[in-house]
Amino acid sequence: MSEKERQSSEQERQGPDVPVLPTVNPDAAKEGAPAKAALHPAFYIATWISLSSSVILFNKWILSTAKFDYPIILTTWHLAFATLMTQLMARFTTVLDSRKNVPMTGRVYLRTIVPIGVMFSLSLICGNMTYMYLSVSFIQMLKATMPIAVLLTSWIMRVSEPSLKTLGNVSLIVVGVVIASIGEIKFVMIGFLFQCGGIVFEAIRLVMVQRLLSGSEFKMDPLVSLYYFAPACALMNGVVSLLFEVPRMTIGDIEKVGYFTFLVNAMIAFMLNVSVVFLIGKTSSLVMTLSGVLKDILLVVASMLIFRDPVSPLQAFGYTIALCGLVYYKLGADKLKEYMGQGQRSWADYGVKHPALRRVIVFGLVIITLFVLLGGISVSGALPSQYDPTPYVNERLGGVLGGSAATGKTGASA
Repeated sequence: MSEKERQSSEQERQGPDVPVLPTVNPDAAKEGAPAKAALHPAFYIATWISLSSSVILFNKWILSTAKFDYPIILTTWHLAFATLMTQLMARFTTVLDSRKNVPMTGRVYLRTIVPIGVMFSLSLICGNMTYMYLSVSFIQMLKATMPIAVLLTSWIMRVSEPSLKTLGNVSLIVVGVVIASIGEIKFVMIGFLFQCGGIVFEAIRLVMVQRLLSGSEFKMDPLVSLYYFAPACALMNGVVSLLFEVPRMTIGDIEKVGYFTFLVNAMIAFMLNVSVVFLIGKTSSLVMTLSGVLKDILLVVASMLIFRDPVSPLQAFGYTIALCGLVYYKLGADKLKEYMGQGQRSWADYGVKHPALRRVIVFGLVIITLFVLLGGISVSGALPSQYDPTPYVNERLGGVLGGSAATGKTGASA
């Protein structure tokens, strides 16, 4: 070894204050660092399902149980609150910074955002009007026809080409909803027409949004869309409410429900829009589809338990057909087979690792299913009262909870 090489190797290490030359791969040092803990996608799914269900049940309670007969004012309040929150977020946070990439001008706003806002307002008004006449369970069943309405609207507006094969794929949904409608015990025609109107207006809105977002310059997430749509919708709904509902409303109607109740209701509705952004970013379209189906099922069950909405056996059968048709339409036959195969393998592997726990899960699901079905059938009157499991369960719960559940009443009906 030469003298120069020995001197080079015998040099002292540089202190921490001496700058170090960068490595060839600057990210190499980061790879060894522990990854930051991230929330599981199930958290975002559960949050979205909880908030979406809460908004629907909350609105139903305010409009039906609490007898606040002003659905347009309630919708206007939601949109005004959303306008305020999005404006604050735009000024004091970075959540809505992507709006700066949207080439929005006054002319573009009037030609694109306002017409979509009109459809959005009409769909919200009709949707809230429906809660005054129909049960939550039946409303959710009717909402299963939304893909059909969107498909037909897209053909009429020439956004997509008509296809008989696609129309055949959604026919199962139509059959299921028709059966569910025939089996509906508390069928009210005006409520049915309001829900049909809400579905049509929402379908037109979705197709208009699809056409707007087809250009790369108008890419907007749901929260940015709310930033632009909420002010226009709040203004239009406010004008309508001034004409039809404000003249006959008194301050006592608001105090009867409670100012704090209205505030919480609007906050939950706004948080739902925020949760949609995170759900889309953290999951896939498959998860969105299956989460929507699960949410609809849970809402039907919650409607039966909270509001005592009757669900006849024929109605449950029709809704099951509609849900199967909805999943088939969203995923397709090939994808459905693929995911079912993956699910079966995962379930089999889980059974090998946790055989006892799998038996408990299966047994619990069977018991819950039987209880829900028997409860729905008994409420519909098709099952004799002596076979109704609800009084027995209420009696057992009353013994455990000190008699609070024995009355068979819920907070919604108090």
